[in-house]
Amino acid sequence: MFKNYLKIAWRSLKKQAFFTFLNTFGLAIGMAGALMISLYIYDELSYDKMFADADRIYRVDSDIKFGGAEIKAGESAAPMAETLKRDYPQVESSVRFRTVGSMYVKKVGGTTSAKENHITYADSTVFEFFGIDLIAGNAKTALTGTNSLVLTKTAAEKHFGSTDVLGQNLLLDNTDTYTVTGVIDDMPKNSYFNDYSVFLAMAGNVASREDNWGGNNYFTFIKLIPGVTAEDFQEPLQGMLERYMLPWAQKYFPGMTAESFAASGNYIRYHTLALTDIHLYSDKSTEMSATSSVQNIYILSFIGLFLIILASVNFMNLSTAHSLKRAKEVGVRKTLGSNRSNLIFQFLTESGLIAFLSLIAALLITLVALPFFNSFTGKSIAIPFTQPLFWLVLLVATVLLGVFSGSYPAFFMSRFTPVKSLKGGATESVGNGRVRNALVIFQFSISVFLIISTLVVFQQLNYIQSKDLGFTKNQVLLINEIGALGSKTKAFKEQVAKMGYVESATLSDYYPTPSWRSNSSFFEEGARDQESAIQMQEWLVDSDYLKTMEMEIVAGRDFNPQYASDSTAMIINEATLPIMNVTAEEALGMRISEEIELENPTYYTVIGVVKDFHYTSLRTNISALGMHLNTDAENMAVRMNGENYAKNIAAIESIWNAMAPGQPFDYRFMDEAYNTTYEAEQKLSQIFFIFTLLSIFIACLGLFGLAAFNAEKRTKEIGVRKVLGATVSQISYRLTVDFLKLVGVAILVSLPIGWFVMNKWLEDFSYRIEIGFGIFALAALLAIIVAIVTVSYQSIKAAIVNPVKSLRSE
Repeated sequence: MFKNYLKIAWRSLKKQAFFTFLNTFGLAIGMAGALMISLYIYDELSYDKMFADADRIYRVDSDIKFGGAEIKAGESAAPMAETLKRDYPQVESSVRFRTVGSMYVKKVGGTTSAKENHITYADSTVFEFFGIDLIAGNAKTALTGTNSLVLTKTAAEKHFGSTDVLGQNLLLDNTDTYTVTGVIDDMPKNSYFNDYSVFLAMAGNVASREDNWGGNNYFTFIKLIPGVTAEDFQEPLQGMLERYMLPWAQKYFPGMTAESFAASGNYIRYHTLALTDIHLYSDKSTEMSATSSVQNIYILSFIGLFLIILASVNFMNLSTAHSLKRAKEVGVRKTLGSNRSNLIFQFLTESGLIAFLSLIAALLITLVALPFFNSFTGKSIAIPFTQPLFWLVLLVATVLLGVFSGSYPAFFMSRFTPVKSLKGGATESVGNGRVRNALVIFQFSISVFLIISTLVVFQQLNYIQSKDLGFTKNQVLLINEIGALGSKTKAFKEQVAKMGYVESATLSDYYPTPSWRSNSSFFEEGARDQESAIQMQEWLVDSDYLKTMEMEIVAGRDFNPQYASDSTAMIINEATLPIMNVTAEEALGMRISEEIELENPTYYTVIGVVKDFHYTSLRTNISALGMHLNTDAENMAVRMNGENYAKNIAAIESIWNAMAPGQPFDYRFMDEAYNTTYEAEQKLSQIFFIFTLLSIFIACLGLFGLAAFNAEKRTKEIGVRKVLGATVSQISYRLTVDFLKLVGVAILVSLPIGWFVMNKWLEDFSYRIEIGFGIFALAALLAIIVAIVTVSYQSIKAAIVNPVKSLRSE
């Protein structure tokens, strides 16, 4: 019986080739888009689940307000890990990381260095803690020695050409020698630690052994014993403030209590965040590696669902519109004894067949499109052909899609009465027309919403990339790891600064581009109480820093190398003034120090106030910052003029090679470095753009098919109108205007939804655009143009047909 249904369905689909193509192609596009989104979401949700006991591993985070600064950190104090393991029975084990950024690495005795971008100190128990097997070496002892390190497989092959490297020595930044004591596989791509290639023994980090509860510089992970949940452990964790933090702080702030600390508006709150939740749910300002947002998952889920719904609505619309042409077929079948359930099953078989044809096409489209999708998402997603579960889910989803898409047309067509059908009296009901109109409105509402979303994302990106940052990021060459020059750093800067195409050059430890930085606590002279604390960034710069960055002094003066007193001078930003409770002019001459524990601390005198500049992402507000002179820097910035950058950079590189032979010349431009901060938004905008185009394309396929059906249905009317003198443009207008009315309603429906949703998205940015009328007008205009272009072809085609032929066909 089913074989017969299948044979009839195939014959029917071939007979209606045009509508079969539209339905199959529309479903295939929707399924391919949804499949790629599903694979992306699956990858995002799989982060860090491969580690042993991943469900019991948590990171200890710190939310701190002190000295006017609020910090949400993924780090905690150095003693935290050992204290939790020692004093809390709920904790089975703990481990710490202390990231050190990038370093130049070379074999001892070698002449050429290679850069490793992600290096971290790690406790000796790290590999046992996460269940990471070593390719070479012993997991228990690999990181016990002070100068021992473990490489990933790729890093080992990069520096030695093989993984047989135990006992080999490496020189880091031309200063410290480490012995390779282990090799591990590369960290999985879907891991929080995926970027890290070199793990140094924590024993070599002196600060890790200090009983310092004031510095939050260590990423601390704990493993709770079976049966203990994060909620169970939350209350004991909060008790650490009084039990450990306060006794330490009282050495510097005698008389401090938990009550006085809170009364000053300060707080320290510890939280646990599941390892498997870090990638999507962390909102911390400091992370070991880039994270994503669960908000993006929700957005992509809705887009994927929209694509499937759009394609299904297309199928319903085209099938019900085409059903009148099959009325006689239904009448004959009922006359020959078919009941309604037989007809419903027959039509569902047709829709199921189209769904499976669409699945094959969708898989082919996905295979072709995945490399491009991966290129702009930064993923390495592949279709898991070898996983039975994948095929099971795909087949079940396809069957459900076929049933969902074909159910309404099947029930609609099976209602035709045989007498009316055979007499040609089966006509479209008003209700059916309304349903189809509602589906068209629904389709275009989704498309217009996605257009609005895409325009908002693009406009916000343009805003943050073109906003006045308080410094000029263009034409600035950044030279990293300047420490490789050793004692020749100043000489290198002087030689570069003499070049005709160089306006100025500066040495510093930080660029004004978003990156990880820690805060320091400063106090005014004579003040030692907690209320007087000033939490601020501390930057080491030289006297040419503000000039090179083209920053503006709003009060006081810049550093002057001719003044010996400027060795203890400081320039603060405007954001520091409210914390100090002074104006810019009043701040001049104030003396502050971070060494309050010393008997004779070094005081810095404020000589200037610089206009606020954005050195963090525009998602966050500008925070307090102070700069003082120190040429022992890691980075160099060069402001260039002219346009022959390649030639000029080559000249600078030649000076570098002469002074630091064998050391890589690592550089980039500041505008590029700054824009990488918004890679997540850039990827999101690209995804929005691609899938908005897909949704519009699917909606247009349906509109195109409906326009063709509408023109065919009104053939006689068109012929009569032409005989009575109607022009091609008049007829085209009449055939088009009904669709434009539906698009107009869709626009009205989607505008408030788009405004609400995208305003929620913009709340993540401290500096953001206002969604103005222009965005809505442009979205509406684009939707109308797309609809007109889609419908016009069929309208004009119908309008130019000879009226004699039109009337004869009736």
